[in-house]
Amino acid sequence: MDKVSPIGVFDSGYGGLTILREIVKRLPDYDYIYLGDNARAPYGSRSYETVYNYTLESVKWLFDQNCPLIILACNTASAKALRTIQQNDLPLFGPNRRVLGVIRPTAEIIGNFTNSGNIAILGTKGTIQSNSYVLEVEKFFPNLHIYQHACPMWVPLIENNEHHSAGAAYFIQKELEQVINAAGDLDAVLLACTHYPLISRQIESFLPEGIKVISQGNIVAKSLEDYLRRHAEINAALSKKKTIRFFTTDDPGDFDRHSLNFFGSSINSSYVQLSSP
Repeated sequence: MDKVSPIGVFDSGYGGLTILREIVKRLPDYDYIYLGDNARAPYGSRSYETVYNYTLESVKWLFDQNCPLIILACNTASAKALRTIQQNDLPLFGPNRRVLGVIRPTAEIIGNFTNSGNIAILGTKGTIQSNSYVLEVEKFFPNLHIYQHACPMWVPLIENNEHHSAGAAYFIQKELEQVINAAGDLDAVLLACTHYPLISRQIESFLPEGIKVISQGNIVAKSLEDYLRRHAEINAALSKKKTIRFFTTDDPGDFDRHSLNFFGSSINSSYVQLSSP
């Protein structure tokens, strides 16, 4: 049996499954391994050093599973750990390994969604405080005005399956009212957290008509497709048997139950132990 060389997809928990779902839709022939570090989630409020250490450990594990290419499908990990891993650690793993994130692909096209030049970015506290989106977007759209806003209540509401409740509606509307009042002539909102697509309809309902709500899944999937087209050596190293394996650092049964909302179909995950929390 030929050895499998899958695309690795990493997230601090469930949210990256919304990215994986879109990648698999666009690139169904490849093999994939998903790793959710649920035991140490959430990453959003953790320090740069902690997020870096956790992410690097997960990247090492995925490399050990023979993944030539890893996607950090987590905005916080992409913001706080990706650059250091790419610059300092990746050369130590060998010349044929790659780690990509979700911020750069989004920054490359985000300006195409706005006519007014004003866009709001909604994310976790860690993503917003890192200022990573502003720094990346300025490289491609220097005249774009960006308003950033952290929504700390949204992820726990989603993970506790309360995101369709009246209480959730209150917190969603409350955050969006602050955004609308502060952002000016806004016509686009980026959901810079992989959990937020699960409440995109509620978000749209509380925004004025004409404001686009942008999720990252399709953006990242298109970017990956283009990346593989431009990097034939990486594409050739990936196996194509249409398999998907799921791993979690916490309880697999709990992971599988929650993941149905994020991935859109039932999964069967396995437990993997990294270091202690």
